[in-house]
This record gives sequence, C-alpha cells and structure tokens, in this order.
Amino acid sequence: MCDRACYQSRLSACCSREGIITFFADVVINLLRSEESDVEALVKVLNAESAGFKCVYLGPAGCLWRVKPIVCQMFLCEPAQARVFSEHPEAEAEWRDLERRRKQFTWPDRPVLFDAIERYFIAAGCASPLMYLHQSPGLLRVKRKAGI
Repeated sequence: MCDRACYQSRLSACCSREGIITFFADVVINLLRSEESDVEALVKVLNAESAGFKCVYLGPAGCLWRVKPIVCQMFLCEPAQARVFSEHPEAEAEWRDLERRRKQFTWPDRPVLFDAIERYFIAAGCASPLMYLHQSPGLLRVKRKAGI
C-alpha cells in the first residue's frame, strides 16, 4: 500500500532523499548493533553520488540500517493510520503509547537517552551536525523552557 500510494508517487516524505532526520544517537545505536558488512554498506552509499529522490539508505532489499532511525521506525502516515485503526481500533491506543514512549528517547524537555549519548561523545571530543539535541535552536529552546 505505502509503496504505491506514497513512495512511487512521491506524495510522502517517508523514504525520500531528504525526508528523514537522523539523530546522532540513531547512528551510534545502529553501529553498536551492526555487523562490519552493514557498516561497510552504509559507508559505500554515503560515499556514492546520490541519484534520485529516494533515501540514500534505501537499498533494493529495504533499509540498510540494522536498527532504523527512530523517525523512520515511528513514521506512519495519516492514510495508513486511518486504514489500520479503522480495521483494528485497539491498535490506535497502542500507537499513541508508542509515540509517547518515543519522546522518552528523543524529546529533551527532560533528560533523555539521545541527549546522554550526544553528551558522552561531545565530552570525548566528537562533533557531528547530527547532534541536534545540543545544536538545534528549536530543541535548545525546549530545554531552556524546561529548565534544563
């Protein structure tokens, strides 16, 4: 359904070349769970010339990540939600709970896992443009409002 309705028609940001936000912690977690060959495949696509509209990590067999970025894992467009929840109304409450739990990892209005991972690597002298929890003006504003 999703492939024909959104991806091939380019109506959705899901799996588009610039449609995902990858957090630094997503990369760390993926690398910790990946085999060397998985990492080599990621490096190869990142070093290749980007062609087309699709996500650079989307290969012929699907996503190249062993542990997909949380933004990708938690993406379920409104038409898909409507279809699934109309057929399985009990799934909607479970989905809302998953969305709430996702914020425990990514939304810095209190100490979160992704923030701690970034802080650890920053203290070790690493820097990355993917360190949104320490660099994004919007997320830094959320932290200030929360008194963090």
